[in-house]
Amino acid sequence: PLGGLELQYLNRTNQALLYAALGAALVALGLGTILARTLTHPLRDLTTAIHAMAKGNLKQHAPVKSHDELGELAAAFNQMSSDLDRLNLSRRQMTADIAHDLRSPLTVIGGYVESMRDGVLKPTPERLDTIHAEVQHLQRLVEDLRTLSQADAGELRLNRVPVSPLALLEQMAKSYNQLAARKKVALDVQAQADLPEILLDPDRMAQVFGNLISNSLRYTPEGGQILLAARQEKDSLA
Repeated sequence: PLGGLELQYLNRTNQALLYAALGAALVALGLGTILARTLTHPLRDLTTAIHAMAKGNLKQHAPVKSHDELGELAAAFNQMSSDLDRLNLSRRQMTADIAHDLRSPLTVIGGYVESMRDGVLKPTPERLDTIHAEVQHLQRLVEDLRTLSQADAGELRLNRVPVSPLALLEQMAKSYNQLAARKKVALDVQAQADLPEILLDPDRMAQVFGNLISNSLRYTPEGGQILLAARQEKDSLA
């Protein structure tokens, strides 16, 4: 049989083992809780950002707090969110550009038709030719709507042909003369006839000049002047 001192030693040893086991369990529980929070917090941030994207807010940012697999996942998500937001903005801008390009020839056609209906202008062959040219321009723009995927990829084809700078500017001035007259703005052309021809896409240049002239007419006060000019500078045209 064990003596009194031996029994005391055995009981104290058992108590120490019990306390050590409880302490180890508490430490393991605390470390597990901290580790679980460390693992789940980035996932909660990603889940919140994904829910926000599902509601239409594409520009989201999940904090990258580590360089492990979770950090790489957050960085990849941020890159995807940035790309989607940029593409969405690009699509909106492209839609606005298309609406503006369609509005320009419609403005010219509407101005001529309204003036002819009110008797201010007579339907001469030259004016009808201008309207017909703008209608063809509209048809080409509508056809370009089928190539939006190419425009997104920057692969829109250009049909370049030799064009006289003076003829191009005179054609644009002819298209917008009536609208400029209604706004009491002078639309003049200043270019030499012997300027060399340049290779360009007339339809695309018509879009560019149409936008520029439309914006100029919108912000030029009455009595002002819009000058369409071209000149040669060494080996280039300006």
